[in-house]
Parts: sequence; structure tokens; C-alpha cells
Amino acid sequence: MQARGLNYVVGISTTMSAQPGEATPVAEPYSGTGRPPAAKYPDKAQSVKQLVMAAGRRAAKPVQWCEGSRPGTGRSGFKRMYSRFVALRIRPAGREVRQAADGPELPECWLLAEWPADQGEPVQFWLSDLPTDTPLTTLVRLAKLRWRIEHDYHEMKQALGLAHFEGRTWNGWHHHVTLVSVAHAFCTLQRLARAPKETAPA
Repeated sequence: MQARGLNYVVGISTTMSAQPGEATPVAEPYSGTGRPPAAKYPDKAQSVKQLVMAAGRRAAKPVQWCEGSRPGTGRSGFKRMYSRFVALRIRPAGREVRQAADGPELPECWLLAEWPADQGEPVQFWLSDLPTDTPLTTLVRLAKLRWRIEHDYHEMKQALGLAHFEGRTWNGWHHHVTLVSVAHAFCTLQRLARAPKETAPA
């Protein structure tokens, strides 16, 4: 993604290792003989779960990212999608990241963790290379877009025929996917056009 100039927000495992964002590599004093020692981080990398737990429950802030489809207390009468989140600057320290790094300093990025008020520890983790001034609400909204993507894919597959293709050529498959995508875009635009009228007060 980075090679293509695209930002990402991706779900990760709780065991992924990382250094805190403020950590810096340090080189041991040079004795004057042999090859000078390479700079390295003085502390062992921790799991992302350990880093969030160290930040503590107080670091979690409430965020509402959208309203769902079930009746609730939201402005439009639907249930509020709400939870608490911790956002930290970290430096991923996996082997592949270290090998790809240009120099001893690891690249810095966002760690986002969902920590509901009724849970004793975080329940979900994401990594993102969005800018350092990205608001927490933006990080959460993008991280939670997965449900929208899954919903759209399910609709394209079940209702619009994406899974009905039985041809054997690339051109045929490309033609089929293109038509299904256009049909889904049309349906989405129709829903958006009707939504203000349906939610307007009587």
C-alpha cells in the first residue's frame, strides 16, 4: 500500500510486536577497535496489547462513529454505534518491518485499540499510517468501515448476481463484474437520493 502511495487502516493480531512511538535506537560507546556498534533499541519490543494495557483504561476515549440499522436513541431514531478507543503512536518491530526499514529507526504509525467500558482489556486492534494529526474519530470511522464493505460485497454477491458467473474467460469475468458494480452503484445512489425524504419529519 505504501509503495503505491495509499494510506491504510488494517486489523492486526494482539501479539504483533512494536516499540513505543517515542523510543529511539541507541549505539553503544565505540571502543576504537573493530566495526562500530550499530544503533538499536535499548528495550525489547512488546506486543501491541501490552502497550495499550500500559497506557491504561483512562487513555480510552468515547467515540460514536455512526448509527446502525436497529431502533435506538440516535438522532435518526437508530442505535448509536459507540465504544471507547485508545490511539497510540508506535513503531512496529516485526522481522519484515526491520528488514525493510532504511536505517536502525523503525517507521512510526498509529495503533488503534477498541476498549469497551465493560471489558477488562482491549478487544480489537488496528494499525494505520495516516498522518500524526489525524483525529481519533477519523481513525475509528475508517477502522469500522469493514462492516460496510462486507455488507456491499454480500449485496453484490447475493442480490446482484456477482456469484452467478459461470464463464471461463477473463474478458467474460471482467464484463460480469463491471456490470454488477455498475448495478450496485446505481442502487446505492438511489438509496442516498431517497434517504432525506424518508427521514424528514412529517
